Amino acid sequence: MKDVDEMAAARDGSVEANRIVVIRNRMSGLGEAARESLEAAIRTLGDRAEVVEVDPGDDIGAKAREAAKSGAAIVAAAGGDGTIMGVAQGLAGSSAALGVLPLGTFNFFARGLGLPEDAEEAARVLSQGRRMPMSLAAVDGQLFLNNVSMGIYPAILQEREAVYKSWGRSRLAAYWSVVKTFLKAQAPLKVTLDVDGRQRRYVTPLIFVARSAFQLEHFNLPGKSEVERDRLAIFVGSRTGRAGLFLQAWHLLRGTMKEGRDFDLLPADRVRVDTRRRTVLVACDGEKFRLPSPVTVEMKKNVIDVVVP
Repeated sequence: MKDVDEMAAARDGSVEANRIVVIRNRMSGLGEAARESLEAAIRTLGDRAEVVEVDPGDDIGAKAREAAKSGAAIVAAAGGDGTIMGVAQGLAGSSAALGVLPLGTFNFFARGLGLPEDAEEAARVLSQGRRMPMSLAAVDGQLFLNNVSMGIYPAILQEREAVYKSWGRSRLAAYWSVVKTFLKAQAPLKVTLDVDGRQRRYVTPLIFVARSAFQLEHFNLPGKSEVERDRLAIFVGSRTGRAGLFLQAWHLLRGTMKEGRDFDLLPADRVRVDTRRRTVLVACDGEKFRLPSPVTVEMKKNVIDVVVP
């Protein structure tokens, strides 16, 4: 993993104005319809587009960095938020702009930018849109777009993989994985948080750090104003036990979550999470991996340009 602070490439504008590299994740998409939509998107882009396909285990960030160094004006991620996250990591600090052809399950990042979820329509944005500088957050140097979490949510993602294998990828299958995870006993985390220099101690099932105003609005959660000010919105769950988790999920689905009852909200520029464990399972934009504890999440100002409508 390469920390964005170590990326020395400058945005010097040395790009080929019409060249677009599309990095496609073979594992993303919702079936034949998504593949046809992507093919239509490539036709829309025409000869200016070059497609680079990646397989599980490939370093998406390295592919994106290679495309940027080759002089591409736009490097577009064709996939879900995990794919977009990998491409963004590779482009941070470069002169190439990030483009998005959404092919994921929820597409929170694309929807938050006002991009169409249809890949062909999104391709037109790549041709007609504008570049916008964007601040992102990073967990131990790994950029993320929407959220990073520790606790119950990474466990849900593990369960989701098994459900997808049986049912296929869908939003209904994703919700069912939540129910299956809650039916199993989950030990809460004992953590010490250093929030912009102030320490707090919690016993909690979930630490959720949000960077997507769209996602917060979608679930009727506070924190949008903090995100729009380029800050982190840190949610610390207060309900534990199986019954408490189901009740909290019910409030989330109904949009009736309340600060103080269901969670504490801690706005910050930086948070250090000490779980008292050697490693902690982290979920980052739908991808999961282990990091040594303590884990640091912090803002990175204007690290990338994004193509928006």
